[in-house]
Amino acid sequence: MVGVAAENVTYDGRSLFINGRRHLIISGSIHYPRSTPEMWPELVRLAKEGGANTIETYVFWNGHEIKPDIYNFEGRFDLVKFVRIVQEAGMFLILRIGPFVAGEWNFGGIPVWLHFIPGTSFRTENDNFKYYMEKFMTYIVNLMKQEKLFASQGEKGPIIMTQVENEFEYLEQIYPEGKNYVNWAGEMAISQHTSVPWIMCGESDAPGPVIGTCNDFYCDDFQLASDKPKIWTENWTGWLPTYWAPKYHRPSRDSAFAVARFFQKGGSVVNYYMYHGGTNFGRTGGGGFTTSYDFDGPIDEYGLVRFPKWGHLKELHEAIKLCENVVLNTNQPTNIAIGPSQEGTVWGDPSSKICVAFLANYDNTNDATVVFQNASYDIPAWSVSILPDCKNVVFNTAKVSSQSSVVEMVPEDLKPSQEKYSSSNNPLKWEVFVEKAGIWGKEADLVYNGLVDQLNVTKDASDYLWYTTSIDVGGNEEFMKDGSQLALVIQFQSHHLHAFVNGELLNKG
Repeated sequence: MVGVAAENVTYDGRSLFINGRRHLIISGSIHYPRSTPEMWPELVRLAKEGGANTIETYVFWNGHEIKPDIYNFEGRFDLVKFVRIVQEAGMFLILRIGPFVAGEWNFGGIPVWLHFIPGTSFRTENDNFKYYMEKFMTYIVNLMKQEKLFASQGEKGPIIMTQVENEFEYLEQIYPEGKNYVNWAGEMAISQHTSVPWIMCGESDAPGPVIGTCNDFYCDDFQLASDKPKIWTENWTGWLPTYWAPKYHRPSRDSAFAVARFFQKGGSVVNYYMYHGGTNFGRTGGGGFTTSYDFDGPIDEYGLVRFPKWGHLKELHEAIKLCENVVLNTNQPTNIAIGPSQEGTVWGDPSSKICVAFLANYDNTNDATVVFQNASYDIPAWSVSILPDCKNVVFNTAKVSSQSSVVEMVPEDLKPSQEKYSSSNNPLKWEVFVEKAGIWGKEADLVYNGLVDQLNVTKDASDYLWYTTSIDVGGNEEFMKDGSQLALVIQFQSHHLHAFVNGELLNKG
């Protein structure tokens, strides 16, 4: 039985129906503001070549509504252009409107100006927040409708799902009215009449027809009500880069294992977060996160294919697609214990040719040999073998045969010279951004004796808030009479400290 009435995109407890046919969705996250418009066509092409049939992106409220009713859809924020590129590539799109995105993005994607509207509390039963949230979501939905980009507006519309809210479930215990807010958000989203399903990421108890989804490294055991499909909106390909930790690397074989297990256990929609992470340009990155948002995705920050991850996952997707028709049109699989840490799952009828099997070894140390259908199979530790005909293994997640390569960044002297960079030879153009700051003792921006809240003071126009103080020491001070040197002890210097003695810079750190 179909769970949601829509012209072209519906669902039941097994999968999405797109134009009346079940589809297995393999998606990759590409955030349009984290790359340049010139990169978008190639990024989408590489994702499609890597086996994805869908692109997923957030919509960044604070990048679009820079002031109340003042909108920006230019350059890296040209959302319509990005969706059109996905459409021209013949791919689907999942639009995560939010409007709270988290995503290691400045202020979680919520405009800072909303913070200064009196009486506003974010993401709860607050009239101000709900008014502006609904207003922005309606604006985006109407823009997509105007451009005929929803799948329900014709066969070529790429948008097959839309998202409201994001990873709110764990906050419901903190906010007394959290559940009421979630229910309101779901009802508000449905009232937009997009005629495509709505999802709530990280919300297992999403209200009404809204589908709750999973965000994690592994989502094979994620369970929902029987009338909603199993959707994995964030399969983390790595982890977010920070200034205080080494770069995180997730092996290709582990990503493949997680995806194979997800489809083995009844999943139908998976999205790699991130497929291409890109760059936090300007001040768009959230606090503590680097300008790089590489995430160890199959396409690196610069738009280059990352081997072996991209190639290994491409081979996985080819194997999964061989199984699509059988696994999506079988109501319940048959699970078979084939060892103490091994499990077989059969979709379809083992006595016929319409049969798919997944053989999993979730022992992360020891290889295993198992017997299935009177045949013997060797399964490496922490891997899944895929048998599209219940006989022949076409892919094992631990056997990485894709080429391996490392992109080497070659240093180059970027200092312009008359010989190398003439005006007729496309010279380098450097841009310098200077923040106006109060000068100590002259036209200070703020004089206040004590600590202040940075956001309230800077209004998010700057990442910098300087505290200054001065100490005058005369030669006749009592503690100087013994001839000892004066010491200045600073117990905490935050991020940077500049110390001056008689106007001369003493320390910079």
